[in-house]
Amino acid sequence: MNLHELVSQLIIDTKGAAGAGLFSWPAADSSLGAFTPELCLCATVVLMLFVRVFSWGRRVDAFFIALAGSALALYCAAPWQLSSPVPGPRMEIFTGMLVYDPFTIYIRGVLVGFAFLFVIFTKLSGIPDREDGPDIYTLVLGATLGMCLMASANHLLMVFMAVEMASVPSYVLAGMLKGRRVSSEAALKYSVYGAGAAGVMLYGISLIAGLLNTAHLPTLAVRLSQELPGMPAEQYMVLALGGLMIMVGLAFKLSAVPFHFWCPDVFEGACAEVNAFLSVASKTAALALLVRVAIGFGAIPPTGVQPGYESSGIHVASQLQRQDQSGLFSVAAEELQSGHDSAANGTAAHAPQAPHQAAASGTDALHNSRDFIGKLVAFLAVITCTFGNLAAYGQTNIKRLLAYSTIAHAGYMMMPVSALMVMASSHPNGAESAVSGLSVYIAVYLFMSLGAFAIVAFLRNAMHTEEVADYAGLIRRCPGTVICFSLILFSMVGLPPLSGFIGKFAIFASLVEGYQASTETGQPAVYLLVLLIVGGLNTVISLFYYLRVVKVMTMEPEPEDRRPFVYSELSLQFGFIVVLTIPTAALILDWNGLNEWAMAAASQLLS
Repeated sequence: MNLHELVSQLIIDTKGAAGAGLFSWPAADSSLGAFTPELCLCATVVLMLFVRVFSWGRRVDAFFIALAGSALALYCAAPWQLSSPVPGPRMEIFTGMLVYDPFTIYIRGVLVGFAFLFVIFTKLSGIPDREDGPDIYTLVLGATLGMCLMASANHLLMVFMAVEMASVPSYVLAGMLKGRRVSSEAALKYSVYGAGAAGVMLYGISLIAGLLNTAHLPTLAVRLSQELPGMPAEQYMVLALGGLMIMVGLAFKLSAVPFHFWCPDVFEGACAEVNAFLSVASKTAALALLVRVAIGFGAIPPTGVQPGYESSGIHVASQLQRQDQSGLFSVAAEELQSGHDSAANGTAAHAPQAPHQAAASGTDALHNSRDFIGKLVAFLAVITCTFGNLAAYGQTNIKRLLAYSTIAHAGYMMMPVSALMVMASSHPNGAESAVSGLSVYIAVYLFMSLGAFAIVAFLRNAMHTEEVADYAGLIRRCPGTVICFSLILFSMVGLPPLSGFIGKFAIFASLVEGYQASTETGQPAVYLLVLLIVGGLNTVISLFYYLRVVKVMTMEPEPEDRRPFVYSELSLQFGFIVVLTIPTAALILDWNGLNEWAMAAASQLLS
């Protein structure tokens, strides 16, 4: 391929057509077209930086800029397109560094939608103030941008860059309350632990890339399927060590045990607004990235299309055909170029034989890799949800209690990944159902967690306390808020008919389906039954500490030494709480729409 063809292919990848001008609007099937929501976030961040640099904060409220930017990004993300009969095809963008598929659309919609609600929440709670608004909203939207990249990462270097883009602003947000020592301590702990986890993860990435000579996830799966059966023991140990090191970084983002130690202290030291952001957005992105990495090591994804497949006349193409352009450490081009016509000539590309033969035989070859990932994630899920629920018992601070609750929910949400690995080869549709169950739980968890932290923040503003004991007798002062908080807490338990029951039912159903699928192959995955039993027992255990908070608010008398406070339920704050509580309480009436979106989101991960 000569220079002219390379430049033409780069323009097609970026803008969608070889003849596109520099300032022409990118086609919808181009890399920039698929990246529009992230570009909206970037533009919003730049605009707020101008507001800060030129001291326009007194004349322009950064809240309105952040709200408009997040609303525009949500419109461009268009998660409602998942309700169409045929979601858009899988497409690798920016030469394979990112992937655009229905799962990206779903997770990105959740993240940007949460950012929109979060901006409204901060305005109602009063944190940040007008002076610090540009700084804080810049960090929030910058972290959201990194999390969107985590959801669409298709290359190990992009995995690391996206994690760092999401983490570094979060470290600063944890210390947002500059006048409090505990807030500064929380930010310091978070950044130090995060730097250590990032270093371990990067070293693991270097081991994997050096061993397999690729960091592109689909290529990595192909190379594993080719080399794993005859891999020497020494290289096998390096591969396992690299996988464990990468899992350290993911476990840190998930606050999975034993890498959870930062979470309770950071949640107690940071304000409730930041806690909501870390609890929902950070966990959502980390779970999406865990799914991407697990599939990258355990299964060969389906073929997709190239950018410009419509606007430039390139109608059929596989991501495997483009791995010679897929970034650093990709496989050798001669392995993938046979039978491949030049895309720059506008002719249809034909799939090379070698990768497809590897894909056909790679299902059994990748069994050990899938088994390792499935059991590792299952082990982390068991100890995470168990420790989180048990440690929540002795907490007297509501933010620390919700921190351990967040840890426990991370354990629940890791469970479907084990089912995904068990069914990835023999039952790809069942594996995608496991991911759809996780997607349902993520959407439900957004409303539960944001609602809980919103109530904590609004009560903090009125009562100037975050201790559970100080909530005694609140049913007499603000009955509506107590009822909403109780519904949210019971939903976190998973009691029917609340939405938390839908999420946990979807996850537990995937475990049952995974075990049944494994018995059909003659290799029953007993650890999925262990996950199911542990998940059920932990659900029962969690009822007690959530119930304790409800008991304090409804049954205990008001303390005589309580300082007078004013809390009105005829306010926008209470209206925001009600808006978040309605999906939590009433989703059971019509949850099929969410389920269809989740099924569409997972539809092209494996089949």
